[in-house]
Amino acid sequence: MSKIILKAEDLDGYLTERDNEYLDRMDGLYRQAIASCNLLSTSISESQRVREEGRLIDLYNQMGTLMREICLSDPRIQVYSFVSPQETHGEVSRLIAKLRDVTTGRQEFVYYIQRAFELLFNLAFGQAGRTNKNYLIVKTPVTIPVQNFAVHKIPNVDDLVHDTVMCVMLRGALLPSMILSKEIQEYSSTGYLTPFALFKIKRDDSRNENTMEYVLDLDHSYFDLAQLDGKTLLFADPMNATGGSLVTVVKYLLDQGVRPRSVKFFNVISALKGSLRVVRAIDNITMYTLWMDPSLNERAYIMPGLGDAGDRINGNDEDEHPRDMLRLVADYGTNITGLYRDQLRVIEETVLRRR
Repeated sequence: MSKIILKAEDLDGYLTERDNEYLDRMDGLYRQAIASCNLLSTSISESQRVREEGRLIDLYNQMGTLMREICLSDPRIQVYSFVSPQETHGEVSRLIAKLRDVTTGRQEFVYYIQRAFELLFNLAFGQAGRTNKNYLIVKTPVTIPVQNFAVHKIPNVDDLVHDTVMCVMLRGALLPSMILSKEIQEYSSTGYLTPFALFKIKRDDSRNENTMEYVLDLDHSYFDLAQLDGKTLLFADPMNATGGSLVTVVKYLLDQGVRPRSVKFFNVISALKGSLRVVRAIDNITMYTLWMDPSLNERAYIMPGLGDAGDRINGNDEDEHPRDMLRLVADYGTNITGLYRDQLRVIEETVLRRR
């Protein structure tokens, strides 16, 4: 089998001395937050609980200030709450809170994932509307006294989305990629339908963060190198923990002679370390993330994180019978398959073309 493997030590080689200083400061703050979490999860008095909650709020404010300082020093890392108007922050914070919540069920989780990627699309492409507009003329159901039409102005994103390709790092990234492709189709004046490139990549979760390996399985990936060359490559993934999967795929494509016009990476939550690794490793990339989390644990899971986003979107696989791409699509149900019909047709054609 053809496999490409990237090791954690290769990723860390991209970090600068200043990056590591920032990460050490952040880890120190998060260790203090863990101590507060530990106290809050035990039986303590009401006065202790109030005091510890206040301490935790203060620590998160310090971490937020530090992350903002780091990200504003590199414009390739676009964090929604760091670059958007203050009045929008409450909406995003509440959305992230719902995604994190252990009581949020699968259908509700998918609903908030859809909202999240609609906001991320606007973060990346909405600026086009400041200087250039498209007009939609919509036929309405009202026919008295005549057939009614309505005119709506939307951002003209045609130049930005032309020649974009959705690159899917499988499982948890499949539905977010369809959502983003649908947004592009709806905002494009031509109804532009993105091609899809599907990569089967996973990390070896038997290892810890410092010894992690990222394995790209080419025999079960579906893409056309010629279709990627000179294009804007879009990656949409709910979580960016270490950055390893993205770097593995992009470095492989570069080694094959693909020269993308640019790379855009969309995340609901990204860890600070993963964000820094990505922008240090890949030229001509911009990251768009709805929320940044401060730290990783020794298993390379984001803290505080939201668990396994892929499982919360797709449901769990049976250990001995993992679903392939087409069975995963079928399990989404008629609501999803109906809404993203065009995207699913392109994905199906991409998979079947290789079979």
